[in-house]
Amino acid sequence: MKKFLKKALKNYPLIILFLWVFGFGVFVGQNWQVKHEGFNISISSKETPKNLDVDFSLFWNVWDRVSKDYIYRDKVDPQKLLYGAISGMVAAIGDPYTIFLDPETNKEFETNFSGIYEGVGIQIGFRNKKLVVIAPLEGMPAKEAGVRAGDQIIKIGDKDAFDLTLPEAVKLIRGEAGTEVKITFARKDKRDFGLTLKRARIEVKSVTWEKKDDIAIIKLTRFSDTTEREWENVISEISPSGIKKIILDLRNNPGGHLSGAVDITGEFVKAGTTIVSQEDANGNRVPLKSRRDGVLTGYKVVVLINKGSASASEIVAGALRDILGVKLVGETSFGKGSVQERENLPSGSGLHITKSKWLTPNGTWVNDTGLEPDLKVELTEKDEEAGLDPQQAKALELLK
Repeated sequence: MKKFLKKALKNYPLIILFLWVFGFGVFVGQNWQVKHEGFNISISSKETPKNLDVDFSLFWNVWDRVSKDYIYRDKVDPQKLLYGAISGMVAAIGDPYTIFLDPETNKEFETNFSGIYEGVGIQIGFRNKKLVVIAPLEGMPAKEAGVRAGDQIIKIGDKDAFDLTLPEAVKLIRGEAGTEVKITFARKDKRDFGLTLKRARIEVKSVTWEKKDDIAIIKLTRFSDTTEREWENVISEISPSGIKKIILDLRNNPGGHLSGAVDITGEFVKAGTTIVSQEDANGNRVPLKSRRDGVLTGYKVVVLINKGSASASEIVAGALRDILGVKLVGETSFGKGSVQERENLPSGSGLHITKSKWLTPNGTWVNDTGLEPDLKVELTEKDEEAGLDPQQAKALELLK
């Protein structure tokens, strides 16, 4: 059980997220191989596995036709054909978070969790199968240009976004700092609008804090590789200050590592408290619990959320409300309730598979619906232009 929990904590729900293990494993089980010297291909055992009612001869027929008959044969790369076949197979599942990444795309994905990359500063994901902005990052080109959480992405450059996978969209948006990319957005009650954004070096600090009177406002922007270390640094500054009231700002936090969500929630509760449960396809549930008494137990807490709060940030918000009765202030969260297991494959490619769904301690599944705030407070464009933050103001009012 300990090994299972340790593995589970390494899984994460993602803003961002192909049955390679299934599809490729089937082929390997039938002892097939592809060898190429130049473009000479040899394949053995093309028979359909006996346990599947699927005729794989169609696949091999197309492979052979492309290999032999395509007019520009010198431009055909068998490795790309293989990656494309795997990608198409998994895309057919219809889950935008179950994905296969070729080596180049997988490497780019890994940099996202380091907190340093080059792009326009937006986290993107799918809502109702539409590509949308989960969160624009503070001080980055997209945010400065007026991009907001919930904006739908219609086009990236001259590519329609409707047929793009998440990795494909990310790849088109990112690029060398100083270069430009045009993105067309759609927003409720507003005509489609295009923005030409200049890419920049994005270096995101995931945890910051400020003091207002006797209240600490902790801004948590993501759950990345550096989040837990940054969190510990912030708490080491707050703990000796005598502050006993905290506003935890999870607005526009698109999520990240599940382990980070469990550990940070654990700072507010006693050891052994169930923070989140993972439920597999058979309905089996595994609770993930706090490992020690948190250093912030007994603190008064209010949590800020909005439609850019997704995945791991929803785990934290949902757990604090269910366990401690913490009030959620703001707008309905994004609603991503699935957990992906990430695996780096020997070729340098990567596989993310939706393995389970996560539930709050009270058994709530937020997928597609999100968390409803206890106190609904909108933050409008006019508020932002005037430098006002009515959501934070309401949280301060509750704590005072």
